[in-house]
Amino acid sequence: MRNMSYIIGAIVVVGALWFGAKEWPGEDRSPLVATEQPAPGVEAAKEPQVARRTPAEEQGPLGAMLARRVMGSADAPVTMEEFSSLTCPHCATFHREALPKIKKAYIDTGKVKLIYNDFLTRPVALALAAAMLARCGKPERYFGFLEILFRGQQSWATSKDPRKELERVARFGGIGKAEFDACLNNEALLKGIQERVGEAQTRFGIESTPTFLIDGVKVTGPLPFEDFQTVIEEALKSKK
Repeated sequence: MRNMSYIIGAIVVVGALWFGAKEWPGEDRSPLVATEQPAPGVEAAKEPQVARRTPAEEQGPLGAMLARRVMGSADAPVTMEEFSSLTCPHCATFHREALPKIKKAYIDTGKVKLIYNDFLTRPVALALAAAMLARCGKPERYFGFLEILFRGQQSWATSKDPRKELERVARFGGIGKAEFDACLNNEALLKGIQERVGEAQTRFGIESTPTFLIDGVKVTGPLPFEDFQTVIEEALKSKK
């Protein structure tokens, strides 16, 4: 019932975004919203992997939009799961500072694959709408679209007219006006994202953004590259 209440509330707030409202009704009552100020650190995770959907569940247009987004080789020995919100300043810091170094040292060299998971921080309407738009674009443009959203976060996330700003950003992701409208009206996609958020919170204790699971080790906060490097190197050693 709590999950369903949140889904209904999320539909309301996306509607508020769509019609240009300045406030987002009901956000403080949302039970599945992460905090934006994680306590940085490294600890053993409850489980090493996020539950995956079966191939049958990822078929069709909706399945393609909800399918996991992976940066790097599928055969990489170490899996790095990221749980971030597109309205989270700490997540933008990670994508701006640590991720390029992780990509160069480990992802591009085939040692690590990064799986991005949507998780929401306030304002929920904007976080949800941005996550939906990223998934409505072509899969091969997904991480490029995320980079644009994170780098331009201050512009669109604090705009007096977020709908207009997101329309502008969406064009960079190859999403035209008609596709933009259809995407934000896609209740099935909205519910699918919310199910993933609920699963991450209830099964894996994800409470703040950004949070990472690196082969069973939970890392919280936009830590320096060197801290991620230490965890990744330990994970690589365990594979030998």
